[in-house]
Amino acid sequence: MAARRSLAVLMDPLESIKPAKDSTIAMLAAAARRGCETWFFTQADLSARDGRAMARLRPIEIAGQGKDWHRTGEPVVRPLAGLDAVLMRKDPPFDTEYVYTTYLLERAEAEGALVVNRPQGLRDMNEKVYTAWFPDCCAPTLITRDMDAMQAFLAEQGRIVCKPLESMGGRSIFVIGSGDKNARVVFETLTDYGHRYAMVQRYLPEIAETGDARILLVDGEPVPHVLARMPGPGDHRGNLAAGAKGVSRPLSDRDRWLCARIGPTMRERGMLFVGLDVIGGFVTEINVTSPTGIRELEAAHGGDIAGSLIDAVLARLPRR
Repeated sequence: MAARRSLAVLMDPLESIKPAKDSTIAMLAAAARRGCETWFFTQADLSARDGRAMARLRPIEIAGQGKDWHRTGEPVVRPLAGLDAVLMRKDPPFDTEYVYTTYLLERAEAEGALVVNRPQGLRDMNEKVYTAWFPDCCAPTLITRDMDAMQAFLAEQGRIVCKPLESMGGRSIFVIGSGDKNARVVFETLTDYGHRYAMVQRYLPEIAETGDARILLVDGEPVPHVLARMPGPGDHRGNLAAGAKGVSRPLSDRDRWLCARIGPTMRERGMLFVGLDVIGGFVTEINVTSPTGIRELEAAHGGDIAGSLIDAVLARLPRR
């Protein structure tokens, strides 16, 4: 009998997880259904000894979505290279600790473990900045520290969205229009008075009608339906964490074109699970750290998105 494949997930602490909505939990359950040993650990459990990536791992069994949704076993410290695959599912912020984590995971990768998404890609592909690699897919965008340049961009576009580069979930996102007396304060806040880069994009009014669509790519190929996140009353943010409502719809022709443009690069660079954020036919972010949306789309349309990802992971492992 062939040995079972082993898969560990680096994730946020279990007490912060909402299992009914969490894509990582769907992945762990899908891996178990495929006969894998499943483990979890956090950043606090990760270390390196003499160049070897080590982790304090706990076995985990997903038991449903209620109060007692998981069962865990006793921890064991072992080299990550002894596992077949490691899923990196730690949420942003993308801070220095996150970067250090990718370094340690890269040591595991060098010893033979498959790390998804690939650590180098996690460092290289900032979810907002990496849109600059696909300008034909995006609305007018400026990344700068220069507050005067931001002011000029606002005058040119009429209405803009302003974002920090390192956060997630709709945090610290502003929409301002020409003549807004708060514009300078927003620019000062986001750039720390010109000491930090920030992003400004043309405001896309289509968000009010069609939402902020999340397209999931599994090994470069799009899931057939997208999750359109409709801003809540009195809000401009299409983020579920900020109160947006998720409504699914089939992929459009424009969606498929965007996926064909971006998907192959993601596959080639080892980014097996990616979320494209699309408003009005334009990509606003390329999410590679811990994209979500699996639970909502599976609830609406069935299927096994998490299973497709695990299948893609297993397909990349060497045969025994």
